[in-house]
Amino acid sequence: MKVITGVISKETLEISEIRSQNLNGCEVRVNGAVHTIRDMGEVAFIVLRKREGLLQCVWEQGVSDFSLKEIKEAATVEFAGIVNREERAPQGFEIRIRTARILSEPAEPMPLQISKWKMNTSLEAKLNNRAVSLRNIRERAKFRLQEGITRGFRDFLYGQGFTEVHTPKLGAKSAEGGANLFKLEYFHRPAILQQSPQFYKQMMVGVFDRVFETGPVFRAEKHNTKRHLNEYTSLDFEMGYIDSFEDIMAMETGFLQYTMDLLNREYADDLEILGIETPRTDQIPQVRFDEAKQMVAKKYDRKFRNPFDLEPEEEFLIGKLFQEEYGADFVFVTHYPSKKSPFYAMDDTADPTYTLSFDLLFRGLEITTGGQRIHDYHELLAKISARGMETEGMEHYLAAFKHGMPPHGGLGIGLERLTMHLIGEENVREVTLFPRDLSRLEP
Repeated sequence: MKVITGVISKETLEISEIRSQNLNGCEVRVNGAVHTIRDMGEVAFIVLRKREGLLQCVWEQGVSDFSLKEIKEAATVEFAGIVNREERAPQGFEIRIRTARILSEPAEPMPLQISKWKMNTSLEAKLNNRAVSLRNIRERAKFRLQEGITRGFRDFLYGQGFTEVHTPKLGAKSAEGGANLFKLEYFHRPAILQQSPQFYKQMMVGVFDRVFETGPVFRAEKHNTKRHLNEYTSLDFEMGYIDSFEDIMAMETGFLQYTMDLLNREYADDLEILGIETPRTDQIPQVRFDEAKQMVAKKYDRKFRNPFDLEPEEEFLIGKLFQEEYGADFVFVTHYPSKKSPFYAMDDTADPTYTLSFDLLFRGLEITTGGQRIHDYHELLAKISARGMETEGMEHYLAAFKHGMPPHGGLGIGLERLTMHLIGEENVREVTLFPRDLSRLEP
């Protein structure tokens, strides 16, 4: 009887293993996909694409025991050869190939020139050929950094005593309300795709005190802008026993500091590929909603039209103002009007027309919405009633408050928006693996 005892050790080595073991002059085995072939006659450079980056291998006539014609772009191969220190190579060394084993071959030519540093093609072409376009080193680096952001979120919050939860995306009622819902039939019953995990993460504060989740959320909004998606990834947390909503902003600041340090330490190659310098996070200014509007109106001679929310242009100008005057990449805008805020947002006792809430703007783009929640059952019912809402469908949510909840609050971060602005893209689809918008359901 055969048994499995654990991870199987492989003879093939990864880039970091060759680099760390000082194997110059030694024979090694490597595998990867053929990214590009540069034929120089008696010598050819075969560049392999591996999970850690590009690896330069050298085919030499009379040394390598196979014909160069046997190797095709996009084939996957295994090479055996000698490690040779070469500072001009992508990793500082190359493999002088002795033998080759072809693992697979492409059935058709590549639809895009992924080996180019920048692909000279449209976003539509990249999205239509997504599984191929992401093989480009620069395209792939965007999602390596996105992984780093998610990893930073998880690792930091684990270190702060948070418990990771996974809440359902199918439900009977939305936490946000409104008409922008994807409705569907669930075994002959009406259901919706959740706009956020808000209800569930608040309920779980009564269980774990501090919870977080990374997962998809759905917005059935008929927009077609460069900053909106109908499905995106939200980084959510909710924390109990807070003294004020500033505790939440402080926790997010800590996450950003931890994550930018992580990117600089462990994703330096990807930052370099994309030419990115991480933003300042040592201190983040905060400004009241009404004050921010007045500051922008005064400095840029702009009259604002919506007294209850920030228009995209106002967000941009607030970011510009705080960058110019304070050198700040991020700014917290606090105390949004109660009229704009959801029913569970806690009103400011000093002025109930405003809430203890905030948005975080990153270089003029909103990436976070958060705030303190109402934790008293009777206050929550009164707010629901004052808004003319019904409690039908919220019984389980309200039960948590009926049986006692601590002061708490939380936030949701748009992962794709944060990534988009970090790397300087103008369209959120550039940093979404498989975007879903008004016109796209495939691939």
